[in-house]
Amino acid sequence: MTPFTPTTIGAEAMTKWQPAKWEDYLEYRDQQTSERLKLFFNQEYLFLDMGSEGINHALFSNLFPILFFLWFSRTPGRTFRCLGRCLLEKPNLRAASPDLVFYVGENYPQWQEGETRRINLQQWRVPDLVGEVADTTLASDLDEKKQLYAALKIPEYWVIDIQGERVLAFRLQEDGKYQQCEYSVVIEGLPIRLLEHTFKQLNLQGDYVSTAGQTHLIFVNIY
Repeated sequence: MTPFTPTTIGAEAMTKWQPAKWEDYLEYRDQQTSERLKLFFNQEYLFLDMGSEGINHALFSNLFPILFFLWFSRTPGRTFRCLGRCLLEKPNLRAASPDLVFYVGENYPQWQEGETRRINLQQWRVPDLVGEVADTTLASDLDEKKQLYAALKIPEYWVIDIQGERVLAFRLQEDGKYQQCEYSVVIEGLPIRLLEHTFKQLNLQGDYVSTAGQTHLIFVNIY
């Protein structure tokens, strides 16, 4: 296999799922490169998301912890962990790099010195919720990645459509497929419309601190 560099894979390969073996995935995973590389593997198909985040993508990804903190501050005593951008692996079968990885309650992954900074889903329970911020990857987020997260049995999946200014939330059903929902179950009744309204009202020209303050005001005034 050709060593990974930004020039060894064409633009078409970067935007499509390619046939691959788990060993191919491991080689890409373990390559040392300055490029930010998100990896997805699902039963002999590999997807590479290369390059740095855009401004909007980074902003909305960073807003998730703020939104969760504000919501859970209404119900003291509940514990949660945001582990965004962690690599999830079910060895030899599936792997994913969600923009959001969210655990509610106890028994969440904890890093120990000497361990790899990945979440092995044979050692830890699956996240309660994962999410993707879709700026240029909406089609895959709603198709192949959605199938991947359902196969991993992750209870809830969100897609933040930046260009469409909408939030799509899906709840895993007994038949193993996702069904769109209007309220989050993992985050105890959080209306998805509240997230959509929040994103539409945010001033993308503001700095991170003012964005946090504005988000708090929106939550207080709307709900």
